Amino acid sequence: MQELTAQRAPQRALPERRPGDLRSWLAHVEAKGALKHVAGASADFELGQIVEVNNAQPAPAALLFEDIPGYGSARLLASAASSPATFAATFGLGAENAPEMVRQLRDGRLTGWYQQGRSTPFEWVDEGPIMQNQDRGPAVDLEKIPAPLWNAGDGGRYLGTGAVVITQDPDTLSYNAGTYRLMLLDGKRMTQAAAPVRHGRKHQLKYLAQGKPAPVVVSFGHDPLCAILGGLTVPEGIFEFDVASAILGSRCRMIKGSVTGLPIPADAEIVVEGWLTGEEADEGPFGEFLGYYSSERRARPVINVEAVYFRDDPIALGIALGKPPNDLSFAWAILRSALVHDQLVGAGVRGVHAVWSDVVGAGTQLITVAIRQQFPGHSRQAGTIASQCAAAQYLGRYVIVVDDDVDPHDLREVMWAVTTRSDPAKDIVTLSESMGSILDPLHLSYEPGTDLCSRAIIDACRPFHQLKTFPAVAASSHEELAGTRKKWAGLWD
Repeated sequence: MQELTAQRAPQRALPERRPGDLRSWLAHVEAKGALKHVAGASADFELGQIVEVNNAQPAPAALLFEDIPGYGSARLLASAASSPATFAATFGLGAENAPEMVRQLRDGRLTGWYQQGRSTPFEWVDEGPIMQNQDRGPAVDLEKIPAPLWNAGDGGRYLGTGAVVITQDPDTLSYNAGTYRLMLLDGKRMTQAAAPVRHGRKHQLKYLAQGKPAPVVVSFGHDPLCAILGGLTVPEGIFEFDVASAILGSRCRMIKGSVTGLPIPADAEIVVEGWLTGEEADEGPFGEFLGYYSSERRARPVINVEAVYFRDDPIALGIALGKPPNDLSFAWAILRSALVHDQLVGAGVRGVHAVWSDVVGAGTQLITVAIRQQFPGHSRQAGTIASQCAAAQYLGRYVIVVDDDVDPHDLREVMWAVTTRSDPAKDIVTLSESMGSILDPLHLSYEPGTDLCSRAIIDACRPFHQLKTFPAVAASSHEELAGTRKKWAGLWD
């Protein structure tokens, strides 16, 4: 019988959040009433469709799938950071809405955590919950791990959408944790899709260039914070699990892998060790975060697994992508908004009121910047820098600049400004040869052999020379409307 339940856990002392420990994260989220237990959903598309419907809700809960047919006692978590409540719990923020979360992550807080990660190295330990069960050699069977068919057009079952691949640079000996997609081939093999510029893939290519197999550890179940950090552009040489330690204020515990020598998160749910040898197999397509299936089926490197470690009743972390809103679009919106705001201010742009990289563009494709204009050309300056700063250089499509009386988080207000304050002949500027991606659905229209796309800046601010004469807005102030909503709340209950 299918079952969907949500309840606030009884009041009790919450466990300390330890980097990599999914169960302590679950306890914090359940205490907020932001976790739902889903029993009996099939991994053949049904699970993915439930997540899709859930993410379209105003405040999607995290979903813990249990009793998944064909997977015994193994479970899967999805929608782990799709709402203000779950995202705030993940990053330890005392905020309840997106604008406040962006404010709390600004002023260098994110980049500060990166640097603190250098001085918060993990600690080696001999034991941990991950070693409760161990399968090696002939006993290795990846098909025991929940691997959904997320979308009808996916080319296979994906073990790794929220998985983290741990590698080591053979020269510097620094570690990296990258979130790459991993497609199941059989009980002992999976493909890895990671661009050559990703730090973990660079490590692997160094080993292969030396004629050596590349050692790999993959964690399939862990605190969602680790998966989010694995998808960010953390500076090379900084280990993402150490950044998680800086954020949570607790050092990550690692066990040295007996197969590869790489660190295994001691508090994780499911971890494998293996090797990438240069073998390739066809992978994809996959419903990616912009809402389209990725490139056609193509050869990808293969990871051969030699050992599997797992807790009792383990939990895999899944990240369902596809058309926004998806499992990552809200998180990317918060993080990119904070970083772009900081980088605008750092570049000397004055009067920046707010920045929002909207969920509708998967947190990457549509950035709105609200400014208080101070000089002629101010809005164009803000738009140009916002479209090309480091936090926004990957992908991206549109930057809209609005006056500070427009809420960038409200697309209705933003488009009202576009339709009433921008002149298409003068106020839309395009920039060519910006950084694109093979994941861009317009990739086929790129110049052959390149990953270069264009950007558009829409200046939807009132013309600077008409600030005093531009028609007044026919609307009550935000403060007046807030008072009216409070006084007459019963009308909208």
